[in-house]
Amino acid sequence: MSTEDKPFFDDPNAALREIAQNPAAYAHYLADFHRVVLDMQAKLEILQRETRVHCRKARVEGDKWGQARLRSFPVEKSLNDILKNLKGVTAGLEKSAHKRAAHDEKLKEVKKQRKEKAQLKEWNNNPPLQAAPENTGQQGVQRPNMGYGGPTSIYNLDRRESA
Repeated sequence: MSTEDKPFFDDPNAALREIAQNPAAYAHYLADFHRVVLDMQAKLEILQRETRVHCRKARVEGDKWGQARLRSFPVEKSLNDILKNLKGVTAGLEKSAHKRAAHDEKLKEVKKQRKEKAQLKEWNNNPPLQAAPENTGQQGVQRPNMGYGGPTSIYNLDRRESA
């Protein structure tokens, strides 16, 4: 099988998979759709205006005042619904691009928080060793009346009074 027989992508969704993995490419791709939808919206707004003018002017002999306008409402409503949906699509495209970028920022933040948490946990489990305080007194000489507030060792427990 020659390379001419193989398709460019073995998987037709490979290009979209690449776009989905890169937030900048994702935003650029959605911006292309956004431009197309905005162009459609602008053309449909012109069509809506021209249709409204034409339908409201279309009178039949014997019409009373406002009947032509009432007949044009269903047509106008259908175009209004389409325009409302297109505005929702444009807002959704913008929101999706922002959410995708925020998702990557959140991933970086979560990764950083977990790293900090792991470091804190490691530090709590193995705190750094501190130097022992220097003893100014002579060794073997007991200071008078240390009481319960002073340091004790297991060797002088017999000299302490029990509670």
